[in-house]
Amino acid sequence: MPRDIEDDRQARPVTPVTREVRQPDANPDPITGAPGSHPIGTGVGAAAAGVAGAALGSVVPGVGTVVGGATGAVIGAVFGGLAGKGIAEAIDPTAEEAYWRSEYTKRPYYNRDYSFDSDYAPAYMYGYEVRANNPTTRYDDLQDEDLRSGWERAKTKSRLKYDEAKHAMRDAWDRWDSRND
Repeated sequence: MPRDIEDDRQARPVTPVTREVRQPDANPDPITGAPGSHPIGTGVGAAAAGVAGAALGSVVPGVGTVVGGATGAVIGAVFGGLAGKGIAEAIDPTAEEAYWRSEYTKRPYYNRDYSFDSDYAPAYMYGYEVRANNPTTRYDDLQDEDLRSGWERAKTKSRLKYDEAKHAMRDAWDRWDSRND
């Protein structure tokens, strides 16, 4: 290496690396840094809608079933992801998780045999999802059977039966309403 290049390299000052401090509720995108990233909400919406899209696309038997199912899954996942992101943007999932994590043991429906992460958290999130998808509906006007079947699809690994989960779902619905009135 020529001496003048080596001398030039040594003469440059070292710039310290600094990290930008962000507000905790900005939910920045991990790649772009743009606010409003909600990968869980987007993922949940995409997964649920992808399954629904695949089912709808598979109605016709034969070769069309495979193509229709795959196309339905892709289209459903894209629109479901956007819906999931919309729900997640309407609430701060980090703040809501922290709130319910500290409150759920104080609720009258609390059962110490169930955990927050595996059992109650999905019920609270489903309550928010139902509220977001029914903005002009009163909770008492919802069909119990629709809520029950929706819970069976949304509950992931929760051990809560619908009759146990519906109270947490209602709590999340009511919290949404109290914060958005």
